[in-house]
Amino acid sequence: MTDPQLSVDGTPVARYVLAPDLDVRHGPRPYLHPVRTLAGTPVTDALPADHVWHLGASLAVQDVAGTNLWGGRTYVRGTGYTWRADHGRIVHVGWEDLATDRLDHRLHWCDPAGRVLLTERRVLAASAVPGHDGAWRLDLTSTLTAPADRDITLGSPATNGRPGGAGYGGFFWRAVAAEPPEILTARLTGEEQVNGCAEPWVAMRAQAPEGGGYTLVFSGLGDGDRWFVRTAMYPGVCVAFAFERTLTIPAGTSRRGHHRVAVADGQLDRETAAALAEH
Repeated sequence: MTDPQLSVDGTPVARYVLAPDLDVRHGPRPYLHPVRTLAGTPVTDALPADHVWHLGASLAVQDVAGTNLWGGRTYVRGTGYTWRADHGRIVHVGWEDLATDRLDHRLHWCDPAGRVLLTERRVLAASAVPGHDGAWRLDLTSTLTAPADRDITLGSPATNGRPGGAGYGGFFWRAVAAEPPEILTARLTGEEQVNGCAEPWVAMRAQAPEGGGYTLVFSGLGDGDRWFVRTAMYPGVCVAFAFERTLTIPAGTSRRGHHRVAVADGQLDRETAAALAEH
C-alpha cells in the first residue's frame, strides 16, 4: 500500500514508511520521513552517508535479546564494533485504525530467522498545539510485549561495554541541520551536559539546509529512560531505553511508552520551548 501521511488541519506533516526495501544490515523498520514543520521545513534525515541505518524518526534498539534491530555494526564487549549476522526486522502486521491524524497498528520485532521477539501496539498521532500557530505535536505511544515463555532484555552499546555515553536505542530522531544544532533543557545546555540526563524535556534548535530555522521539543521519558543526544557528530535525539543498564521485559508482560515531540518553525528561546513541553 501507499505509505500513509499524517496531517494537521489539512497540512501534511509526515510520511510513514511502513515497509522500507532495505538491506537487513540497515535495520529495516517503519519510520517517519520526511517530517516537516507547518511551514514545510524538513526536520528529519534518512539513510545519511555517515550512518546509513539512521531512518528519520523511528523505534530501534541495537540489542534485543542478542538481535540487532538498530542496524550497522554491533558493539561487542572486548572487541568493539563488529559486523555480525545478527540483524533482524521490525515489521508492520496490521492496522487497528488509519486516519489522516492517527495511525494505530501492530508490529513484530523479529530475530534474523523471523521469530518474534516482541509484539508491539503503536499509535502515532499529529495535532495542533493550542496557542502556538507555528507548531504541531507528534504523540507516539508504544506498548512492547514479551512472549509468554521468555524474558526479553534490551541493551545498548553502552551496556555492552562501549564508553563515552553511547547508550542509544529506543525512540530515535535523526534530525537534519546545516550546522551543529543547539541542545538544551530547562537548566542544561550542550551535548556534554544533556547526554545521559533525565530532564523532563529536551529542545533542539537548528537551521535546516532546506527552509528556515526550527525547534524540536522532546518529552516523555519512561521509568529508567535517559536522553541520548548528539550535535557535533550528527544531529540526533533519542529516548534511550538502556542508557546505562539493560532493561528486561519479563515474560508475558508489557512496557508502555508515550513520547511527545513539538515541531516548531523558528529557533525558539528556552521559555517558549518549556511552554511547548507543558502542552
